Amino acid sequence: MSTQIPKQTEESSETEAETDVASKGDERRAEKRRRAAEERARRQAEEAEKAAADEDTIELKVFRYDPEVEGKQEPRFDTFHVPFTKGMTVLDALMYSRDNYDSSLTFRHSCRQAVCGSDAMFVNGGQKLACKTQIVDLEEPIRVEPLPHAEVEKDLVVDMEHFYDQMEAVEPYFQTDEYPDGELEEQRQTRENREKVKMSTRCIWCGACMSSCNIAAGDNEYLGPAAINKAYRFAMDEREGEEMKQKRLEIIEQEHGVWRCQTQFSCTEVCPKDIPLTEHIQELKREAVKNNLKFW
Repeated sequence: MSTQIPKQTEESSETEAETDVASKGDERRAEKRRRAAEERARRQAEEAEKAAADEDTIELKVFRYDPEVEGKQEPRFDTFHVPFTKGMTVLDALMYSRDNYDSSLTFRHSCRQAVCGSDAMFVNGGQKLACKTQIVDLEEPIRVEPLPHAEVEKDLVVDMEHFYDQMEAVEPYFQTDEYPDGELEEQRQTRENREKVKMSTRCIWCGACMSSCNIAAGDNEYLGPAAINKAYRFAMDEREGEEMKQKRLEIIEQEHGVWRCQTQFSCTEVCPKDIPLTEHIQELKREAVKNNLKFW
């Protein structure tokens, strides 16, 4: 009996020692993680201070608003100092600010090649694609805001549902009256007709033209320059036929169609794809007039 008691005590002591070692190990690892986090925060703060002091930086003032977070429901502007690099765009500067200063900064972007149309914003008082706009072409501080005349969802993101509804209203897809006789035969288009509609096909649905239009701002039912341009693209395509062209003209010549345009050229000026929107609208006005002329 006497020989078993010391053995039990020894085993208990070993267990307590192991627990103590494990506990101290956890404490050391937690302390190591804490110091690493503090070091990262210190380096980020130093980088931010260095960027602010560095002459080769740009000052970015970004619109902020978040209706779901208390304390951020009042619109404001946050300032970011971003290190400048050759070829930097507004989108590059926004992404740097998000990745290095504030991960909650919200904006849309996708292709970064001025094709998707998702990053249209209001930069220094004008509608622009952030991925296409060069920092060197702008005066500082660079002020970045969401597109005007649209409901802001968060920061630089606006609700595009109404814009898409207007685009869909003109049935923006190819519809033909007749098909070629041969099963594998193409629907041919003359070079002249292709040149006529070529510019209108460049629309990337960014909404910049709609945002710049004073008529669209005051008339929520106005189709808008983008939708009318899309109607032009198909109405002027010789492959659709007269019956479908007639239907499109009936859509665009209604009260809230082409006749609401006051020829201000604001849509043409801001279009990132250089589409002559105002010219297309005026040509559709002429087509609508000819369509209603009757000689008898």
